[in-house]
Amino acid sequence: MKVILRDDVAKLGTAGEAVTVRDGFARNYLVPRQLAYVATAGALKKIEHEMRQRARVIEREKLTAEEFAKRLETVTVTIPMRVGEEERLYGSVTAQMISDNLERQGYDVDRRTIVLEEPIRTLGSHEVSARLKHGVTGKFRVNVVAE
Repeated sequence: MKVILRDDVAKLGTAGEAVTVRDGFARNYLVPRQLAYVATAGALKKIEHEMRQRARVIEREKLTAEEFAKRLETVTVTIPMRVGEEERLYGSVTAQMISDNLERQGYDVDRRTIVLEEPIRTLGSHEVSARLKHGVTGKFRVNVVAE
């Protein structure tokens, strides 16, 4: 059966793409979950309209994410940590700690979006990035100080 996807479906295709799937998969999974339309002339017009609307929404979200990324560049997060000999930390700074500190400052950044190339285990200033929506990333500074 030929269907037109409304949303991205893993291992099948992206939104707006026409794909051929088995009848049962289309009838029992894709169509009831509103992930696809059966490919007809009316469905093609409907999906084109949805794709235009989706593109506008994505553009608005991307602009919002870029503005948030600019605001995030001015932020400095200070995290106090216990320190041992030779100024080595007990443990490391986690994404959850950074997220909690950002939330206290009024920035809502989920811990899963914070990218740490390697765990922060030293005192000092470190540059950290956060993956925002639609490929936008925001960078900010994390200062680790002795408690």
